[in-house]
Amino acid sequence: MTTAPRGLRRLPVPPRPRRPRTLAAAAAVLALLAVLHVIAWNTTEMSLTALAEGWHGMASFLDEAFPPRLDWSVLKPSIDAALVTLWIGLLGTTLSIPPSLLLALLAARNVAPSRPVQQAARSLLSFLRSVPDVVFALVFVTAVGLGPFPGVLALVVHNIGVMGKLWAEALEDTDPGPAQALRSAGATRTQTALHALLPTATPRLAGLLLYRLDVNVRASLILGLVGAGGIGFLINQSIKLFRFDEMLTHILVVLTLIIAVDLLSATTRRRLT
Repeated sequence: MTTAPRGLRRLPVPPRPRRPRTLAAAAAVLALLAVLHVIAWNTTEMSLTALAEGWHGMASFLDEAFPPRLDWSVLKPSIDAALVTLWIGLLGTTLSIPPSLLLALLAARNVAPSRPVQQAARSLLSFLRSVPDVVFALVFVTAVGLGPFPGVLALVVHNIGVMGKLWAEALEDTDPGPAQALRSAGATRTQTALHALLPTATPRLAGLLLYRLDVNVRASLILGLVGAGGIGFLINQSIKLFRFDEMLTHILVVLTLIIAVDLLSATTRRRLT
């Protein structure tokens, strides 16, 4: 234990000042959150009693679903439809890369040629992102008919909005040093983006792309429920025909597909970092 030198008097440590305003603000926020949750609970008609009383229906549903039908007459169409779902998610991701990259470059603050261009690009990305992919699928189904094609179009359009925003933020978060060095040497904005920002941000851009591939494969399953093809269509058809054992077979195939895509994406991301 150290002692104070002679002639010096040790002063007591002053108590930490209380911040009543901070405590009052935290209490107000908690009270507001509590009120919002009560309103949300009542508006959505949440009822644990109804859930407990409905176990008979869930038990009957599971009893009809188990065991799943694993004969080849059901399994083969399920696997084929799952592959269609995979191709929808793949094309919906890769075909959106060029427009997403272009809009990301226009929407990033450190790349955009002007403020109006940046705001226009961000507004377009916000619109494409705010409209659900299911809505886009319904629009394209009415335009080109049922099948995987409208599902691909819906994913492309919606993914442009999401991936463009993510990529713009990734470009804004890059190290400004290389870009400043090129600008001081007389490089244009385009040259700076191509030779400084994009090479620096490429690993993160690729990681975000793989993440969107995971999401789009799952989304393509939902799009099948509205007639956009894939295994979602088979699941919807099985439910309407009360063939719950076939529905469970399709769900197991989807689960296998999702796990495979997750493992592939995780392995690729680890190698990129």
